[in-house]
Amino acid sequence: MTSPSDPVTAFDVALFGEAMLLLVADKPGPIENATSFFKRTAGAETNAAIGLSRLGLKVGWASRLGTDSMGRALLATMQAEGIDCSHVICDASQRTGFQFKGRVTDGSDPPVEYHRKGSAASHMGPADVDEDWLRSARHLHATGVFAAISATSLQAAHKTLDVMRAAGRTVSFDTNLRPTLWPSTEVMRREINALAAKADWVLPGIEEGLLLTGHDKPEAVAKFYRDQGAKLVVVKLGAAGAYYDSDTAGTGYVQGFPVAEVIDTVGAGDGFAAGVVSALLEGLDVPAAVRRGAWIGARAVQVLGDTEGLPTRAQLEEAGL
Repeated sequence: MTSPSDPVTAFDVALFGEAMLLLVADKPGPIENATSFFKRTAGAETNAAIGLSRLGLKVGWASRLGTDSMGRALLATMQAEGIDCSHVICDASQRTGFQFKGRVTDGSDPPVEYHRKGSAASHMGPADVDEDWLRSARHLHATGVFAAISATSLQAAHKTLDVMRAAGRTVSFDTNLRPTLWPSTEVMRREINALAAKADWVLPGIEEGLLLTGHDKPEAVAKFYRDQGAKLVVVKLGAAGAYYDSDTAGTGYVQGFPVAEVIDTVGAGDGFAAGVVSALLEGLDVPAAVRRGAWIGARAVQVLGDTEGLPTRAQLEEAGL
């Protein structure tokens, strides 16, 4: 979806991050009581990559996987979504991360149990950043998750943003906090905000914003990142929609889309990011981009897995977004 005014690029969006096999319990209750699980994919960056690819963008994903059955399944899934996986390294000496997710019926966040420590992706570092390949994308979408999984992945995350800024490409950053992966809240706050300061478009959630900036109002959270240099900040407000503050469109609120029943909230933010980023890369204005993000986020909470609610281009057009 490169427009004539864009530099010549091989694809639209590049992402770096960990894919994990997701095992979702078949019934509500504690995970330990589940006897059957549905197999799905998980990972903030891979969710966003799938969302962008389904909307017709050319997407490249860089990562590391084991050569175990989980790694093979994840790679096949990403390739089937039409994503460029030429920079995914499959290492027989490493294992693929996975997670268990429980079921809930009250609309709350489901319990999640991660098994990712020492995974193949956690061994990624600056050497895994192919600068020429990265610069062949017109945009980088990054999240706070890849930065959190290891000290070397944090270094790689900084390098990806530095390379794209130097090349004059746009960068979006979803704060996507995982406090248990960081040594402390102070370290998480410092590193996430340092990454956000290198991005053009910053996408925090309102609760994340409080933790990262000390502010509990979306206007103040947005101002914090605008003062750091962001051209656009979109603060996600859950069911209430989102607030935006931008160079081009000023400030405003976009209402959320009504949802009859919340099935699973995990992955909604990734879908929101895919909606906003895709729309902006297509040249839509900020309110329209945020509205698309809110619509995809609402779809995402109505399904069991992280990616089932992510729409195709045809579904997007049918909805007039």
